[in-house]
Amino acid sequence: MNLKLKIAIWIFRIIPISIRRAIATALARLGYYLLLKHKLIVVHNLTHAFPEKSLDEILKIAKASYTSFALILAEFSEIPYMNKDNLSQWITFKGLDHYTEACRKGKGVLLFSAHFGNWEIGNAALAITTKPLIFIYRILDSPFLEMAITYVRTTCGNISMDKENAMRPMIRALKKGETINILIDQNVAVYDGIFVNFFGRPACTTSGLALLAMHTGAPVLPVFTTRQPDGKYVLEIGPEVPIVRSGNRDADVLENTQTFTKMIEDHIRKYPEQWFWLHQRWKTKLCQKR
Repeated sequence: MNLKLKIAIWIFRIIPISIRRAIATALARLGYYLLLKHKLIVVHNLTHAFPEKSLDEILKIAKASYTSFALILAEFSEIPYMNKDNLSQWITFKGLDHYTEACRKGKGVLLFSAHFGNWEIGNAALAITTKPLIFIYRILDSPFLEMAITYVRTTCGNISMDKENAMRPMIRALKKGETINILIDQNVAVYDGIFVNFFGRPACTTSGLALLAMHTGAPVLPVFTTRQPDGKYVLEIGPEVPIVRSGNRDADVLENTQTFTKMIEDHIRKYPEQWFWLHQRWKTKLCQKR
């Protein structure tokens, strides 16, 4: 089956990247105008997140966010062909020393990020430049897409790990000095998370990252792969985030999760068009927690 995927990716790559990007942009614009239900979700989220912005500004960001996600799809087939020789054509690094210093501590490393920019290229670039990592994700409903995405991710040595029942495997991986990357910007059910402030509204957020950090002592660092005007990316790794350990477990999990979420919000505010606003981030309501 991998052979069929390789052939499909090769055929897709015959189309020059500039044309793929142009097609993706056109399809994104078409989807913006035709899929009204999804458009309403995006505009609703943006309006609540940026009440100070005019409707014209909101709609401009909404259109750009569609394009941003479409570009991820257009560029995804490039990942298997990335290597140390051509990586500079795609991405530059900022704060890589923060990551290497965290790796030296020997406790494994916890990276956290969001569905922002092009996190897939960021994961691949980090693996090529340093070492492969473990990416925590939700298995896709489509078996074919699941197989294709997993294949592309593994071409750089990265491992995809289903988030369901992943706590113990992650702890074992950290003890071995592995790096784990978790995207913590999606809505979760009440029983899977805690409510923290995100763009001025309570958002049910996974508590797994805070629990892992408090239990293992692994350093926690933010990472974002941000698209630049020329189409290239900057992978920025921030300094290690101080973890609160007061002895009050619930309070510490809440404070640490809020800190992580605020860092994600701050970065999205700089480049709002590069976040996935289509996701119903605030779907789980605070009143549902009983």
